[in-house]
Amino acid sequence: MLTSRVPAAVDSLLAILRAAPALEGVRVVDGPEPVNQTERHRIYIGWQGGEGGPAVSLLQDFNGAGARTRDEDFTISCYAETRGGDKDMAVRRTRAFELVAAVETALRATDAAPEAPTLNGTVLWAHLTTGDLTQDQTTNGALAGVAFTVSCRARI
Repeated sequence: MLTSRVPAAVDSLLAILRAAPALEGVRVVDGPEPVNQTERHRIYIGWQGGEGGPAVSLLQDFNGAGARTRDEDFTISCYAETRGGDKDMAVRRTRAFELVAAVETALRATDAAPEAPTLNGTVLWAHLTTGDLTQDQTTNGALAGVAFTVSCRARI
């Protein structure tokens, strides 16, 4: 018996984003890893930048009388980051939201990917729900990032 759909959902989200045509040339990262200053565009799954914080937050409850199945609601922490050697924050900010838009598009059903909103059948539904923009000027240029969550509901 499954105790959670979280591991399968995270794996499926990674696979969907790594295959998304709109994210070609963007590194999709599983959790935190050291920052590579030469990579300009990254999307982290299971990490929202900074130190600490949950990769996934979840809540479970019985979905009805009889206690045979449970509903699981969870949010996957994500972070889209873009950096450049220039100081043009508007360009970085616009690109960060383009990355988030590509994630949102990848999670929508299409003829080619009808199971995308269910993370290929691992959840009942998944969608982008919250976001926070951060901006910074570093010695290496402008950096903009959007911390966002992908919210899911599953039945276990």
